[in-house]
Amino acid sequence: MTTPVNGIVVAEITAALDALYPQETAESWDRVGLVLGRPERPVRRALLVVDCVPATIAEAVAADAQMIIAHHPLLLRGVSSVAPTDYKGRAVHDLIEAGIALYVAHTNADVADPGVSDALARRLELENLRPLHPTAPGASTGIGRVGNLRGVMTLAEFTAYAADRLPETVWGVRAAGDPNRTVITVAVSGGAGDSYLADATAAGADVYLTADLRHHPASEHLAGDGPALVDAAHWATERPWLDLVAAALGADLGLDTIVSDVVTDPWTLHAARTGLER
Repeated sequence: MTTPVNGIVVAEITAALDALYPQETAESWDRVGLVLGRPERPVRRALLVVDCVPATIAEAVAADAQMIIAHHPLLLRGVSSVAPTDYKGRAVHDLIEAGIALYVAHTNADVADPGVSDALARRLELENLRPLHPTAPGASTGIGRVGNLRGVMTLAEFTAYAADRLPETVWGVRAAGDPNRTVITVAVSGGAGDSYLADATAAGADVYLTADLRHHPASEHLAGDGPALVDAAHWATERPWLDLVAAALGADLGLDTIVSDVVTDPWTLHAARTGLER
């Protein structure tokens, strides 16, 4: 944590985040920016999370944080009520009653330079980064990143390496492709990334690491001689970005930040076949 600085208010943090992740770069369907909190309210400490859920709200309360900065929107779709009779309504009430502001940077953080996929690429120590799906030709912004490993690995070695470098989850890391395939050029995209399988192929990647890969798109991609695939937990591919945000806010504002390591990946059990008959 950095040393707290008196006098920082919600509006200053919002302005700093908007400069890093301009709201106009978010997808049209997305809902980003300040969600809750009076702009003039002071903030001594902020909690950085992937998901604003009951567990991370409780973490913010216990840490005496006055603001949560989240990646995923709490209110992505329109609502006609925030009555505390459902999960999201209760979350809104809990935040307001605890005096905690909420700010979201989602797809605008995905395309930023540096953004979500830069942080993921840095965890893997990739070099010579470029966008996987640039926002415009020649731009440094865009979805995903493509880079090179510092040395050559097999797919099996890279899968184990990724599992060691990413935050641990029950989901873990799984791969599709020849275990002995040579891996040098790596494409990554934090979060759900099977919309960019063709981009990974076009980029000349040996492997594409992302999350939430679906059966049919993955199968068809591999049948078409696309790069090998590594599928990690959604939360694990986006958690590294929180460190990047914390460093930026500490440098820009001297804000006291806590990065949440509460695993909000929904999967809590993983079993392999034991071979035992029941």
